Amino acid sequence: MKVSGFTFLRNGTMLGYPYIESLQSLLQVCDEVVVAIGKSEDDTLERVRAINDPRIRIIETTWNEGMEQRGFVYAQQKMIAQFNCTGDWAFYLEGDEVIHEDDAPKIRAVMEQHFKNPEIEGIAFDYHHFYGKPDLVARSPAWYRQELRIIRNTIRSFAPDGLFWVVMDKNKRGRYARAALAHCPIYHYGHVRSSEKMQEKHRQVAKYWSHAPKPHDYSQIDASILQTFTGTHPMIVQPWLREMAESSFVPDANYQLSKREKKHRLLMKLEAIFGLDLTKKHFKLVSKS
Repeated sequence: MKVSGFTFLRNGTMLGYPYIESLQSLLQVCDEVVVAIGKSEDDTLERVRAINDPRIRIIETTWNEGMEQRGFVYAQQKMIAQFNCTGDWAFYLEGDEVIHEDDAPKIRAVMEQHFKNPEIEGIAFDYHHFYGKPDLVARSPAWYRQELRIIRNTIRSFAPDGLFWVVMDKNKRGRYARAALAHCPIYHYGHVRSSEKMQEKHRQVAKYWSHAPKPHDYSQIDASILQTFTGTHPMIVQPWLREMAESSFVPDANYQLSKREKKHRLLMKLEAIFGLDLTKKHFKLVSKS
């Protein structure tokens, strides 16, 4: 069994991504890691090269600046990287996602477990979405609790918006992949980068979604969805958290809920009463083992 990791990057340093830590965590699991790096205004390419691991293969790309529809340029870049993977499984991590060193052997084992079962087309992970500072996580139906991050690399699949996959086993209609659970989390740090870096990220990303950049303010959130994180962060990302994470987050006590947030509060009450999970799933769970 061969496992490929892959991702895409551009201006990773400028935008405050822990992308080096993400790649190093991916190397704990993968036999090769393909990185599509768009032309950047910073040292992203040089820093990835400096990891100096023979398993990393860099593809230098040019982004389609005219593609402003719903983030499809991210799907294009994701698929450039995936199409260059040569493994049996393809493991996608975004530049602000990290896996824990304690989970690396578990992830490898679950791929081994399902390798010869074609019914399992992907592996889904639980998620820790850190928000505002490293000891808080956001938990509500607005924040996906599980997502597919490993896809079998011998089936026809594509990513329509970068976040998830569609399997094309028939010519005219796609579907979500059939998945098993990894039984371990992805650590998502995109919402704890410094406010300055997050503002720059919004500025650069907005054009690819056909809207003007919105001012960023971590304090503008429904604080009731924030819970204390009681676990341990991956060792590889701890220096980044000390040096680069937001350090002055305080939720606005006078924040007025949006209609969407009011809806999510209602859904959370229904989840608590009926034991449901009302978050959207971009996969079909066929095995919990």
